[in-house]
Amino acid sequence: MHSIALNARAAQVQTAKLADAPVLFPVQDMWIGAMVPKRWAKRAVTRNAIKRQIYTVSADVAHLYPQAAFVVRLRRDFSRAEFVSASSGPLKQAVRAEVQVLMQMPIQPESKTP
Repeated sequence: MHSIALNARAAQVQTAKLADAPVLFPVQDMWIGAMVPKRWAKRAVTRNAIKRQIYTVSADVAHLYPQAAFVVRLRRDFSRAEFVSASSGPLKQAVRAEVQVLMQMPIQPESKTP
């Protein structure tokens, strides 16, 4: 899981003296993005079901995280042979288990690039 503080763009705007530049995150809240590569789930319906599970689990633990933007990228294959249906219970349980483990990992500070 990757994250960036929401006020990072505001600091860049001030240092670059671009007062008219749009702010990247206008609302201070927890933002979640989900990436499910096609190689991990071939069917779009499966990828969308996985993303819905990511959003559901992240909403349950949102109070534990700071106001920042996060990108969740799973690293497990959800093959059609193992999970026949995108709406199957085993698929939902497998995704929830992986996301819950991922959400319990400590947050890495954002990297500063010169």
